[in-house]
Amino acid sequence: MIKNLPLWFAICWKFTFIIFRIKISMESSKIVSQEEWLKARRELLKKEKEFSKARDELTCERQKLPWVNIEKDYFFDGPKGKVSLGEIFKGKSQLIVYHFMFEEDWEEGCKSCSFLADHYEPAIIHLANRDVSMVTISKAPYEKIEVFKKRMNWKFNWLSSQNSDFNRDFFVSFTDDEMKSGKGFYNFEEGPVFLTKEAPGISVFVKDKEEKIYHTYSAYARGLENFITAYHLLDIVPKGRDEGAFSYGMEWLRHKDRYGDETFIDPYTLKK
Repeated sequence: MIKNLPLWFAICWKFTFIIFRIKISMESSKIVSQEEWLKARRELLKKEKEFSKARDELTCERQKLPWVNIEKDYFFDGPKGKVSLGEIFKGKSQLIVYHFMFEEDWEEGCKSCSFLADHYEPAIIHLANRDVSMVTISKAPYEKIEVFKKRMNWKFNWLSSQNSDFNRDFFVSFTDDEMKSGKGFYNFEEGPVFLTKEAPGISVFVKDKEEKIYHTYSAYARGLENFITAYHLLDIVPKGRDEGAFSYGMEWLRHKDRYGDETFIDPYTLKK
């Protein structure tokens, strides 16, 4: 599974913002009075409000993106056999698909995608009440998905695209030739491929009254960070993400049932 480690580390560096590489010392902070702290906090609040406004404007632009008509019929393997892309809307007009890294020959899903899944699973019931269905799709056989899903105690709808072009068409799968050359199309540009043949992403679809399906949005790489609440919480504490000492940002991460497990070996560094 693990090949071409230098390329993998290069990708991790590319997709990790420099601020999270800085070693933050707890002793480096200035100690001030309550009045001075309040003044500094108000100055920061101004910037936070500017950021919130800019984020709202960006959200509006995202929602105004043009749509692409889906002309191909996609089918996936699930607990009840084959299911079409249209069927997984489950009566909703909007669909979110998380492209979960889980290759056909793996015995467990990607630890980073698992981190995201831990965050979005509780939101699915709320999304359903806003006319949104959400499903997870991976290249692994459904039988392997079901075993890992049970282990993680997840209840969300998770389907296999093993016999479909879906992953490839939405730029989260690389060919053998691309893996050999080290170059492929990901995050809307030609560049280094992932260490693995599968990559993470999220895509959005809409179904109109005539049952036509359209692709409206996709995000990859650090675009997925928007859905990781744990990182947002870490961003408000003094040490922040504190990932500067690692060879790549998520080296500290484990599947939720593997923290404290001394037998765990990181799949990207081969280190415990």
